[in-house]
Amino acid sequence: MSKVKVAADKNGNIVGVSQNNPEYGWIRVEQIATQINDQGWLRHAKRSALIKGKVEDLIACGYKEGSEIQGKIIVVESFEPFNPNNPDRDLKIAGDTGIICRVDDQPIYRQTFFTQNLNAVDELIMHDNSEEIRDVQVAQRSLSSLVTKKPSETITL
Repeated sequence: MSKVKVAADKNGNIVGVSQNNPEYGWIRVEQIATQINDQGWLRHAKRSALIKGKVEDLIACGYKEGSEIQGKIIVVESFEPFNPNNPDRDLKIAGDTGIICRVDDQPIYRQTFFTQNLNAVDELIMHDNSEEIRDVQVAQRSLSSLVTKKPSETITL
C-alpha cells in the first residue's frame, strides 16, 4: 500500500468548503492500494477519501498537494445507507454497467474512509447478482462492437 497523499481539486484548491455550511469543509486524500480478490486476482486500485472538519482547522494543517499523511484509506460496505437523507448516493455499482450490487435483492452501500489506524481493514460484502452483471457486460460489449464497426462492415439483421 502506498502513502496517503493530499490531492487538490481541478482548480488547485486543497480545502473544499461545504455549500450548506461554509464553516465546514474537507480535504481529499488518495492512496494506491493493492487488492487481491477471492479468486486470487491482484490489482492496484486508486482510492480516495475525504477528511472532514472545520475549514479553519483544515487550513491550519498547512497541507499542500502531495503532502503525505500517516494512515490509510479503507473501504466499508454495508446493507445500511451511510446517508439516510440520500441513500442512493453510496450504492455499490458494478463498474460501468449501472447495475447495483446486491445480496438477496438487498442493495450494498460502499464508502471509503481515511483512518490513522494502520490495523484497520476493508469491510467488504460479496454480491450475489454476478449473473445479472455478466449479462449486462456481454450486452454492452456487443453494442459497443456494433457501434465501432465501419458502415461497410455493418451487419444487416
